[in-house]
Amino acid sequence: MSEAVFQETTAEVRTQSLPLSHLSLELGHLYMEDFQAGPKRLAEHFAEVRVWVDAVHASLGRRSKRPRISTCFLVDDYFTRFSTPAELIPMVQKEAEKAGLVIDYLARESGCAVAGQIDLAESVMQRLVESPPPGSYGSRPPVSRTGWLANGQRTPSTSRSALGAVKGWEPPQETAARNHSVFMDVELWSEKEGRRLWSCPFLAAVWQLARLGLLRHLGEPVLVPQQWDGEDFPHDWDRLPPLIRLTDTKAPFSAYRTCTLMPNRFLAVEDAVRLILDQTDVDAGALKQVDKRSRDEGMPVPAAVAQRATYVFYEEPADSCATEGS
Repeated sequence: MSEAVFQETTAEVRTQSLPLSHLSLELGHLYMEDFQAGPKRLAEHFAEVRVWVDAVHASLGRRSKRPRISTCFLVDDYFTRFSTPAELIPMVQKEAEKAGLVIDYLARESGCAVAGQIDLAESVMQRLVESPPPGSYGSRPPVSRTGWLANGQRTPSTSRSALGAVKGWEPPQETAARNHSVFMDVELWSEKEGRRLWSCPFLAAVWQLARLGLLRHLGEPVLVPQQWDGEDFPHDWDRLPPLIRLTDTKAPFSAYRTCTLMPNRFLAVEDAVRLILDQTDVDAGALKQVDKRSRDEGMPVPAAVAQRATYVFYEEPADSCATEGS
């Protein structure tokens, strides 16, 4: 005889689904130094991006007759505040339009830290699951204490044994190395003036999860786009929603896969992003929904979340490269 199981319905969290495009195509992820360089720098960026946008459309067109592609653009208002939305956003839209591009969605990078009442970066940090290196015994402090995330065993500190012998140097070791290790150790945050300052790679990882439709808070989607009604943009970044829709596109913001077009100086940052994604315990309900729907459309996604993110890195002219500020 089976025993009855009683459970409060409030304990069951239902994962709300999201509309999904086939691809989220990011047309820019620049620092304030890039905007400070003026319209000419933006024009150069969009002219280069346009070449690759055409290639991305052609590639996706081989797999779908009617591909759903949404475009987005991320503005760094987290590490520095330059100009205002009223001045900067129209300039970005104008230069994109000159290159024959349309930006459907625009996001503030600060929204990847806190979106409305949700401490988004903190909630993602709580979902990190470190990959324990072979032979480790828990001697390394957890990422929640150190703020550093690695993909393997760090170099042990040189120490003296009880008998006085000095232990020799040992190399770091990647957990999933193939023949040779490619070891990475990524800083997720620092402390500045008594508050936590999230790193660029960590916020970019949150951004990727949002674009992939995998962020939830108590089952509800977060960082959901708000339609901008066409009025003048505010003069204060904090008065602009974290994510806005600028066009009447029918293509949803989130997608099965992402493609990011950016200068090659961001390569190291995006390598770190993939390491973070590989060690994030993503909402199981969201994962299941995306997996089923992508399969039903004949465009199944890879099991590993990091493999759903692709990139095109272009080379900038030497005199146009901005100094990284984050």
